[in-house]
Amino acid sequence: MRQKRAKSYRKQMLVYHHNFKFREPYQVLVDDQIVCDTHKASFDLVKGLQRTLQAEVKPMITQCCIQAIYDTKNQEVIDLAKTFERRRCNHPPKEAKSPLECLTSVVCIDGVNKHRYVVASQDPKIRSTLRKVPGVPMIFMNRSVMVMEPLSRTSEKLSSDQERRKLYKGLNDPLASGTPGAAPQEKQPPNKKRKGPKGANPLSVKKRKAPPLSHPTVAQSSSPANSSQEKSDVPSSRRKRSHKSSHKSKVEDSSNIPSGPVSD
Repeated sequence: MRQKRAKSYRKQMLVYHHNFKFREPYQVLVDDQIVCDTHKASFDLVKGLQRTLQAEVKPMITQCCIQAIYDTKNQEVIDLAKTFERRRCNHPPKEAKSPLECLTSVVCIDGVNKHRYVVASQDPKIRSTLRKVPGVPMIFMNRSVMVMEPLSRTSEKLSSDQERRKLYKGLNDPLASGTPGAAPQEKQPPNKKRKGPKGANPLSVKKRKAPPLSHPTVAQSSSPANSSQEKSDVPSSRRKRSHKSSHKSKVEDSSNIPSGPVSD
């Protein structure tokens, strides 16, 4: 029976984890009655909370609840309550509220469990009041066994609505973010395209030629002596042509030679 109960508690905390964004260590608000009852039964309250929630816990108590423990004048219970973290409820000690009013004002903020508290209370009025707030896990003592209440109708309805939104609208939808009462984010207007003349196509533009590099040897080679020497050293690739004057002189010499025999 203990394994079945632990398995059901694990499933409930997974629902609070995914749909209501609960994180470890869980913040557990305790009232005055559960502190007195666990001390009377010699029950370790912190270990019992850890065993029930199956995770690390941070027990907390409000100023009004600890003021109600002061009224019992039980020093051992007062010392036990002082070991818990003090939660400010903004109620002065001289005008302390009842645990019902104090826990309701701390847990229910705008109809939502904003700070994600787990409530451990022995008062049935506190539990019945906080069942109307979605996403509030509640724990109480049944004889010597610590028990977690099942999901309330309000929490179950909100959880099913969120699962339905995730199914139809996707996980990135702001309404399916998991925070109850989350407002949808405003859509940003799309960026408008800039109108006006566009530049030339870079593929059709002719590339600029790089300017010739100026070397210091150019000025020295501009002198006529150097230029003639360089011309003589560089072999000419042109074909040499015979001049017309030399060709005519050869023709005239050949014409002066007598063709017939010479007479004495």
